[in-house]
Amino acid sequence: MVSEKQTDHNNQYKKKKIPNLIVLFLITVTGVVGAGVLVFLVYSAITGEQLSGGIRSDDEQVTEETAEVAGPEKTIRSGPEPISADDPAVLGVQSAETPDEEAGDTAEENVVDDSYKSRYSGVYERFGDDLDDPEYLAANKIYVLDSRDADDAHVTLTFGGDILFDDEYAVTAKLKENGGEIAAGISPDLINVMHASDIMMVNNEFPYSFGGSPTPDKTYTFRADPPTVRYLSDMGVNAVGIANNHAFDFGETAFLDTLTTLEEAQIPYCGGGRNIKEASAPLYFVVDDVKIGIIAATQIERNDYPDTRGATDELSGVFRCMNPKRLLETVTAARDKCDFLVVFIHWGTESTAEIDWIQQDQAPQIADAGADLIIGAHPHVLQPIGKSNGVPVVYSLGNFWFNSKELDTGLVQATLSVPSDSRAPLNSLRFIPCRQVGCKTSLAAGEERDRIISDMRAMSPGVSIDQEGYITY
Repeated sequence: MVSEKQTDHNNQYKKKKIPNLIVLFLITVTGVVGAGVLVFLVYSAITGEQLSGGIRSDDEQVTEETAEVAGPEKTIRSGPEPISADDPAVLGVQSAETPDEEAGDTAEENVVDDSYKSRYSGVYERFGDDLDDPEYLAANKIYVLDSRDADDAHVTLTFGGDILFDDEYAVTAKLKENGGEIAAGISPDLINVMHASDIMMVNNEFPYSFGGSPTPDKTYTFRADPPTVRYLSDMGVNAVGIANNHAFDFGETAFLDTLTTLEEAQIPYCGGGRNIKEASAPLYFVVDDVKIGIIAATQIERNDYPDTRGATDELSGVFRCMNPKRLLETVTAARDKCDFLVVFIHWGTESTAEIDWIQQDQAPQIADAGADLIIGAHPHVLQPIGKSNGVPVVYSLGNFWFNSKELDTGLVQATLSVPSDSRAPLNSLRFIPCRQVGCKTSLAAGEERDRIISDMRAMSPGVSIDQEGYITY
């Protein structure tokens, strides 16, 4: 039996229990709502957006910098302004991660093609030469040169006669006495003319070597120390002919040393090689979208057993052309591979201004085979300038810087234009008078210059040479 006191206690418990359940229910509901609000706020913070009528802290202000009017109802968006797709920072990321197709196309259009094929597209189209392939260029003896005269419309080719760097002979011995620099042997103003030519070529009338033995019973045998090859670059020379009667003065050892010395000095040569294929191969130069070919050969030592060995399929030596058959075949083949072709030939009779019967016989044959210009060396004196079957011929340029004699000499300079059709036109041919005096070669000036030009006119019938040395026919 429950006492009255206990009954009162139970009634009190029931009265308290009901309110407590209500409180617990309210707390639970409040917690759920609070959690929802918290989730909503977190979501808003992440996305940077709030719904209209959403919760905003009392101290948050909407400004022109943090709000954007969207649509006709002007819905307010709080938080940082969205980054524009045109923002440079975004564009940088796009180019690195998600390149835009249109931007990529524009970038490609702005890339400059500086390949030789592009720069000299005319040469590439005319001859199909892969000017950007070093192996192809080396195999075909093609040299791509930067223009020296800053004139993209014209190419200058300049030729000189015989040179000698053997310090047991006068010119180089004197040079060494005067300090050993080339300006002591060739005047600076003449050196400037040589350096201004796109192609500057001379007859290298000696081998470079410390070795070998002199040819027995030969009156003059020449040999220069290999380091003297630097004089070529100092002079502005960037091509040499080695087809001459002194290339083999110290035998095969010195001859092969010569090839190596020139190759290491990066001086292109022609007229000699390790076999006849190399010796007869033309040089080709590409300058200002013009391709020039040069072939060197010698007909000197006109006997069956010359001191200077002719190259064969198995033996090194020079390109001999006493029998011109191979030379003429080489000229014809080379003509189709260039815009302008020069034959640099070692011929004639020493110490006379008169051309001999073999020069008269071979000049028209070489012209008919396809040469555009014929330049001669060997006689050690100047010989006539003429024309053979329509082709200009300079029969001998004499000594350029060779011995202690006082004599007239000179350079011949040809100026070409970029071809508009099949061949590069010869715009001008000029004789530049010089003098070799006291083991030094200089530009001729004043009365001496006029005298040399007058002498060249006298020995060159049918040719006009004006006071500036320009030659017309």
